[in-house]
This record gives sequence, structure tokens and C-alpha cells, in this order.
Amino acid sequence: MITVQMTLEPDLVKTVDRLAKRRGLTRSAFTREALAKAVEAEAIRAQEEQHRQGYLKKPVRRGEFSVPAGQQRSTPGLRLVVRATGVFV
Repeated sequence: MITVQMTLEPDLVKTVDRLAKRRGLTRSAFTREALAKAVEAEAIRAQEEQHRQGYLKKPVRRGEFSVPAGQQRSTPGLRLVVRATGVFV
């Protein structure tokens, strides 16, 4: 690992310290975890934007993803993807 110096608002440092203590982590460990999650979230956001742009260029045609009745099943996560991408099928 390398050491990084950052300038943060005092209130943010207090909040980070409080949350880290609550979880039994050091300030550095908490910050590493938060930064890793932010990087992962940005990668997901970029992929979703790429998908959204693709569907804007080539929209889904009616019936393209049709499933015969009886073979349909509920997909709870689908609503989240549709909301995140803004693509409604």
C-alpha cells in the first residue's frame, strides 16, 4: 500500500471516525472500503450508461424478448435494472 494525504472537512472526518469505530475499523480501513465501493459503483454506472446508450441507438422491438405464456416467471431484479438504465420494455 501507499500513503495518501488528503484534505477533508472536519465534520466529514468526525463522521468517518464515528462510523469506523462503530464497525471496529481504523479510519484508513473504513476509507479504503468506502473508496473501493465508490470505484465499483462508478464502473456499474458506466456500464449502465453504455447499455442505455445502446438501447437508445437500437431500441427493443415489440416481441423481441417475448416469452410464451407458461414459461414466464417473476424476475424481481428486473425492475431495478429498468429503473437504473431508464429503458422500459
